Amino acid sequence: MVYYKTDEEIELIRASCLLVSKTLTLVASHLKPGVTGTFLDTKAEEFIRDHKAIPGFKGYGGFPATLCISVNEQVVHGIPNDKEFTDTDIVSVDCGVIMNEFYGDAAFTFALNGVNEETMELLVTTKDSLYKAIESAKVGNRIGDIGYSVQNHAEKLHKYGVVRELVGHGIGKNLHESPEVPNYGKRGRGPVIKTGLVIAIEPMVNLGVKEVRQADDGWTIITRDNKPSAHYEHTVAIKAEGTDILSDHVIVEEAVKNNPELKEISLKN
Repeated sequence: MVYYKTDEEIELIRASCLLVSKTLTLVASHLKPGVTGTFLDTKAEEFIRDHKAIPGFKGYGGFPATLCISVNEQVVHGIPNDKEFTDTDIVSVDCGVIMNEFYGDAAFTFALNGVNEETMELLVTTKDSLYKAIESAKVGNRIGDIGYSVQNHAEKLHKYGVVRELVGHGIGKNLHESPEVPNYGKRGRGPVIKTGLVIAIEPMVNLGVKEVRQADDGWTIITRDNKPSAHYEHTVAIKAEGTDILSDHVIVEEAVKNNPELKEISLKN
């Protein structure tokens, strides 16, 4: 069952999403070669709790950390560890918080300075596909229109692999609500998009094949061919006057720009 949100509830979700975005900004300011996922995770948890919120992922289904940190061929759900980042790594960071009983959720893939152009093109295309999906998330369209936008841009035009096993989702008082929001699909198919729907849209796109596998830790999802994968996510609210992006990548991108160890991921259009 889909739970449609009131304007007041949307504002509470926005507040949670903005704290997530500020947490990702903090991550961007600290990320450099020699830093570890454990260090970033500790900083993120302290920051979230200092803002009177609760890490949304820690303990969820038994997940042991505040952040999902997925490096290179890791797609999502990577567990932070003590391995130091190198200047050729891409680092996908997914974060969630609970504040005022509502979840916020967003993700960003960072590129350190030594990342090659082939992988940078993957990041740009994945980020592009997120915004194309958001353009399709409007009243009267269907969930299939969102997935089609990602699939058409990333898979058909750029020949990347779009992950099938993991999808976006509704969000509110629960982290995962109906409907599921796949990153593939056909236009005009699936549930109708109505005012008050709040969903997390999160393309997961692989440089190589679309197939993935799960690591022995029971969490980390890895590309089947061990090629890099990118992940970007916004939480959005559907309103009569248009789609409202509740999370904020602009402040994250500003922190990237101010960190000399990171490369900017610029949209093409």
